[in-house]
Amino acid sequence: MNMFAKNESKSIEEYLLRVLDDRKKDIDFIHDFIQKAVPELKPYFASNMIGYGSFYYLDSKKQKKDWPIIALANQKNYISIYVCAIIEDKHAAEKYKKELGKLSKGISCIRFKKIEDINLETLKIVLKLAEKNPGVEGATLVDK
Repeated sequence: MNMFAKNESKSIEEYLLRVLDDRKKDIDFIHDFIQKAVPELKPYFASNMIGYGSFYYLDSKKQKKDWPIIALANQKNYISIYVCAIIEDKHAAEKYKKELGKLSKGISCIRFKKIEDINLETLKIVLKLAEKNPGVEGATLVDK
C-alpha cells in the first residue's frame, strides 16, 4: 500500500507544481518555512518527497546509505514532515510531541492535515535541532 499521493515528479519544482490545490498552499508554506528555519540544509528531490540536507549511515547490511535529515511529503490523507534527529537518546519529534500541536506522530514523522494544527515555533526548534543532530535510532552514522 502506497501512502504517498500520486506524483511522478523528477524535481522539486515539478513536485510542487503537481500538488493539488487543496494542499498546495500548506505544502508551499512548509517548504518555505523549512528553508528559512534551516537554510544550511539544501533542498533536493528525494524519493517522492523533498529532502533537506542529508546524513550517511550504515544499513543492516553495513552498506553506506544517505538519507534526508528532514523531508516533506504530500501523502494521500495528510502532509508529513520527517525529522531524522536524535536528542538525548530520543527522536526530536518524539521529544517535542506534546508541544508540536494537534497532529499525529510516528517515531520521526510529524503528520498533519492543515497548517493550523502545528505549533510552528516548536517545529522550528525541532528543525534546528535536526540540523545539528542528524540520525536515526540504532543507526551507525558515517562520514560522506
